[in-house]
Amino acid sequence: MPNQHFKYSVPINGRFGPFGGRYVPETLMESLLQLERDFLTCRRSQVFRKEFKNVLHSFAGRPTPLYRAQNLEKLYAPKIGPKPAIYLKREDLCHTGAHKINNCIGQALLALRLGKRRIVAETGAGQHGVATAAVCAHFGLQCIVYMGTADMARQAPNVTRMRLLGARVVPVDSGSKTLKDAINQAIRDWVTNVETTHYLLGSAVGPHPYPLMVREFQSIIGREALRQSRALLGKLPDAVVACVGGGSNAIGSFAAFIPHRSVKLFGVEAGGRGLSTGQHSATIARGRPGVLHGCHSLLLQDTDGQVLSTHSISAGLDYPGVGPEHAWLKEIGRVTYLTVNDRQALKAFYDISRCEGILPALESSHAVAAIPALLKSDPGIRTVLVTLSGRGDKDVPIIEEAARCIK
Repeated sequence: MPNQHFKYSVPINGRFGPFGGRYVPETLMESLLQLERDFLTCRRSQVFRKEFKNVLHSFAGRPTPLYRAQNLEKLYAPKIGPKPAIYLKREDLCHTGAHKINNCIGQALLALRLGKRRIVAETGAGQHGVATAAVCAHFGLQCIVYMGTADMARQAPNVTRMRLLGARVVPVDSGSKTLKDAINQAIRDWVTNVETTHYLLGSAVGPHPYPLMVREFQSIIGREALRQSRALLGKLPDAVVACVGGGSNAIGSFAAFIPHRSVKLFGVEAGGRGLSTGQHSATIARGRPGVLHGCHSLLLQDTDGQVLSTHSISAGLDYPGVGPEHAWLKEIGRVTYLTVNDRQALKAFYDISRCEGILPALESSHAVAAIPALLKSDPGIRTVLVTLSGRGDKDVPIIEEAARCIK
């Protein structure tokens, strides 16, 4: 597998192999081209990079640590043989409680450069919405967040947090009332107000340059983890594991490790109630190529090309598409994608909470849940780095409800 497939850049046309591109109304094209030009300029600018780094440090609280989960190692060891070494990349310790703030800071700085002081965003689990609201408050920007009413009900604490931070949260009552529909509404707002508004897209999806831009801003996760691994372990981990919905935390975790072929990369999708039930969000496992939200990638669709409804206990993974780079990494075999169902994710949530004193987000719990089977299937993997993409305070009502249903 030639390394040039894994360079940390893509052509200007925004294609990851056959995936990516810009499938948008003509009214958005000039704004996207301007955003791309500005992003590429800022990417090369030492002044911008320094400002981005400073805000990540002083406001977001980076760098986040690597934490060895020794109690979790002991719990899983009887199931997989010799005790593995499990390290958690603690994105849950970022300000606002998740990795989302990395990208929000970068895009807010770009919006200021473009002279756009009105920000629209979408959110599913609420973490991107909270991070956007916090960053907008920090920079003095107007903030409007679109959120499906189903997600608002199951993520009520984050709705309150967004409003406390000064955001206007707009309920979306169409379609499945989840993340897909929130993105639709945010794009409609953007089309209508494109001259004054920047769309702060939260995942590595959408039209170019968003997948590349989000990857760049989230790559701080993997770059820190690579340096920390060398310092703590004296080597790179055998495997890096991250959950995948749209794919922002996973691509941020993988980016620095992609050229290092000794490191195996695993993305974990939401298997929901089981792949055979159709009630899941496993886009890479069950999706086919198509266009969604301005991007050609894999998506869950019926034989007529209509986007299918999805399900996951985790609102942040409840999305019928996936970032185009993930689709490409799957196609060329650089990343292996697995699925974890709701019950497995819930068990992993309890495992890490009770073993380590850390409440992980249900999104992150999917990645943790994959560890035992992953290690059992590949004896060569003895050191695993798992990105804990966020904290689970927001999920407590869902956990309580799920526990009652299981009982």
